[in-house]
Amino acid sequence: MERVVLLDETGQVAGTAAKAEVHHDATPLHLAFSCYVFDGRGDLLLTRRASSKATFPGVWTNTFCGHPGPGEPLDTAILRRARQELDLEIDALRLVLPGFRYRAEQGGVFENEMCPVFVAHTSDVPGDPDPTEVDEVRAVAWEPFRDDVLAGTWPGISPWCADQVRDLAPLGPDPVRWAPGDPRALPPAAFLAS
Repeated sequence: MERVVLLDETGQVAGTAAKAEVHHDATPLHLAFSCYVFDGRGDLLLTRRASSKATFPGVWTNTFCGHPGPGEPLDTAILRRARQELDLEIDALRLVLPGFRYRAEQGGVFENEMCPVFVAHTSDVPGDPDPTEVDEVRAVAWEPFRDDVLAGTWPGISPWCADQVRDLAPLGPDPVRWAPGDPRALPPAAFLAS
């Protein structure tokens, strides 16, 4: 049974809970991550969440998201999730938004996460995405995607991706040149997992 790390308001570990039971109308704050993967052409791999998912089904979002398990280092969790969700090998993983946090609701189900944001690269193409997680993968040029999200014209984007794009935009037009985020700004629980 997959478990997630629960957090207090300072980002310290407050316990664990079964992932299958944590998302509801009073979702507790927990540790997560988001990853933006760019392919060999420099395009962002964008995914549409499976329509069967309990949380935010069918929305377009960053390449993938996930939750580190108790005691699991963030980088290990990210590599694991890339393989599980997209059958994808990634490299050049780096932290860009260490302090990202959000709360969002759809259909009475809430997300409530401290969710550091990472960027990575791949020379792969997604192999066989897990159909319980992903309905579609699309490669898009970063700048037009960023501009559409900022203008509110990209249809059906996840609320966390919209917020992350707003925070990523000041880092510059070229994701390869984005400065790494300060790991000291990560939630303290992330260090316990490392």
